[in-house]
Amino acid sequence: MKIEKPTLIILAAGMGSRYGGLKQIDSFTPEGDTIIDFSLYDALSAGFGKFVFIIRKSFEKEFKEIFNKKLEGKVEVDYVFQELENVPEKYVNPERTKPWGTGHALLMAKNAVKENFAIINGDDFYGKEAFDVMAKSLAKKDKDSYDFNTMAYLLKNTVSDHGYVSRGECKVNDEGFLIDVTERTHIEKIDGKLMREDDNGSFIPIDRNTVVSMNFWGFTPKCFEFGDQLFESFLEANKANLKAEFYLPSIVNEILKSEKASVEVLRSDAKWFGVTYKEDKAIVQKAIEELKMKGVYPKKLW
Repeated sequence: MKIEKPTLIILAAGMGSRYGGLKQIDSFTPEGDTIIDFSLYDALSAGFGKFVFIIRKSFEKEFKEIFNKKLEGKVEVDYVFQELENVPEKYVNPERTKPWGTGHALLMAKNAVKENFAIINGDDFYGKEAFDVMAKSLAKKDKDSYDFNTMAYLLKNTVSDHGYVSRGECKVNDEGFLIDVTERTHIEKIDGKLMREDDNGSFIPIDRNTVVSMNFWGFTPKCFEFGDQLFESFLEANKANLKAEFYLPSIVNEILKSEKASVEVLRSDAKWFGVTYKEDKAIVQKAIEELKMKGVYPKKLW
């Protein structure tokens, strides 16, 4: 089996509506580092050989100005555009402004990735160990296989003190493989307890040690056999809903139901943190500053 360096796909087409701007290119250090910079730095160190940014065409100039100079000569870089119009013509709605979601973003990358790859959120900090574990796992996989994986985190380590968050709730079997993942779009700390909104709009408790996905998935190119028909069904059911999103876990569940594939749940000691709200920024800045002071990262990444 020929071993190829895996590719890293960075989901960065979001509008940052709860943050109040494009948090994926906001600066979090005096040196001007974005959160994406740390994922790129860690992925490069772990052995990833190509980076694919999924963005909107309107972000292209800013992204290339920020990242191309840093990455030139170090790694192959590509950009894929996730536009609202990248759907069958009958579903194009000029009133829609919200991207179609992370599942749609994955489908957009089909022609840009021919090797094993990981996919991450651009506004999350996953940590060096997580990229090391993922890269080693992807390097062992036959790219013609249906052996996928995901990096798992505990819910209690991934919530915000400043409002609700969305998380993929994972069910895992005794052998460490994913059985099911459910996108919970509203999890919030209420009176010190973690609560999630159910389908009726009521809030019910959710275990703080629930295993959740933070959209750090590892796939072979075989994953692109799934999702197209599911997305079209989603579009038909939600054509009048301007805020509906097609989430990546929906594709993962289709993969699991096919019984052709398996998704191993990976663990690492890496510390996750991210930003949903502007108020989260100071916490992330402090955590990054401490990591630099400890020497986990150099003062200047690039």
